[in-house]
Amino acid sequence: MPLALFALAVTAFAIGTTEFAAMGLLPQVADSLHVSIPQAGWLISAYALGVVVGAPLLTALAAGKPRKAVLVALAGLFATGNLLCALAPDFWTLAAARLITGLPHGAFFGAGAVAAAELVAPDRRARAVAVMFSGLTVANIVGVPAATLLGQHLGWRATMLVVVLIAAAGTLAIARLVPALPSPGQSGLRHELRAFRSGQLWLALATVMVGCGGMFACYSYIAPLLTEVSGYATGSVTGVLALFGVGMTLGNVIGGFAADRALRPTVCVSFLLLSATLALFAVTAHARWSAAVTVVLIGLFGFAIVPAVQTLVLQKARSAPTLASATVQGAFNLANAQGAYFGGLALAAGLGWTSPPLVGAGLAAAGAVVAVLAWAADRRPPAPVPLEPAAERTGAGLSAAERTGAGLSAAEPTGVPLAPAP
Repeated sequence: MPLALFALAVTAFAIGTTEFAAMGLLPQVADSLHVSIPQAGWLISAYALGVVVGAPLLTALAAGKPRKAVLVALAGLFATGNLLCALAPDFWTLAAARLITGLPHGAFFGAGAVAAAELVAPDRRARAVAVMFSGLTVANIVGVPAATLLGQHLGWRATMLVVVLIAAAGTLAIARLVPALPSPGQSGLRHELRAFRSGQLWLALATVMVGCGGMFACYSYIAPLLTEVSGYATGSVTGVLALFGVGMTLGNVIGGFAADRALRPTVCVSFLLLSATLALFAVTAHARWSAAVTVVLIGLFGFAIVPAVQTLVLQKARSAPTLASATVQGAFNLANAQGAYFGGLALAAGLGWTSPPLVGAGLAAAGAVVAVLAWAADRRPPAPVPLEPAAERTGAGLSAAERTGAGLSAAEPTGVPLAPAP
């Protein structure tokens, strides 16, 4: 794999650390800025809002620009956003800085996925996308636990400053190692929006929004589940979450290889396995060892979907893939929001700490249904074009000489639509 892919992965590592470490640092942030923990939780929502808004907005603004320049600018904006977070004097300034930090997230992964696919042969595209996303998964093994530990001892601002350094290193690596990728032949927002005429693209996004909510319904409440049901001490939860990152990394690699060989089956089977594993977690969560094993499997099956879905979107929006690929990141964040919402409803209804995984199992199963329907629609042959019943009326099937004799121009249209080019 080209070194340029690992330059993209460094920035992805910084993004993953910023996104997920905030969840473990909420008590420190709340205490430092004199707000409640629920209010500090708005910082997570602010980042997610930045992703949803920034993915289409920044991608539209960057339409037609050389991909390398776009990637450098987005990585630099992300580093700047983290610096603003570290220097924020009060809660509302920090919330605004978190929103700014989230803006380049979706656009970076969208442009990065397209760039990664362009750097390798067509039969290695899903694996190339997986290499870039490996930075995000490794962040959950190393970055998030280390950032949480650093924040607990030196303060959350120290964590933000370290992320700034990593993001700056990623920006420099992209500038140095990524080749000069040209802008698309056709460019502009109008051209990019044409990709959204594809029903298959909308089905792919619906699959993400519905099915991936299953993993987030469980992950949003996994810390109290592990302490209240599995019997883990509070200090041990970080280690179990690192195992979740191990599962994500394995799933990212396996999903990339599988998607290059059988794209649609990989999507469908991953959702089915995720649904079954989440349902099983409601049982295995009652013992520490089985809970830890199941957490790894949830991360594995949940993230095996990511390179497959990204590759599917690139395939269905091949004429204008950048905006569509960035929109996938918005879809993932919407899945995050709705998964957490429905999991919270189950808890509020008094169904217990094991209810969010069951809600997640239902969402993942629904995602599998959407994926199967999309696959079936993709395999459906186009409707045959009916032939004109009266060949004499249109001149169909006549030679040029016969057409001339019948009073028709040799080049006159026959009335029978031409078959589309394969």
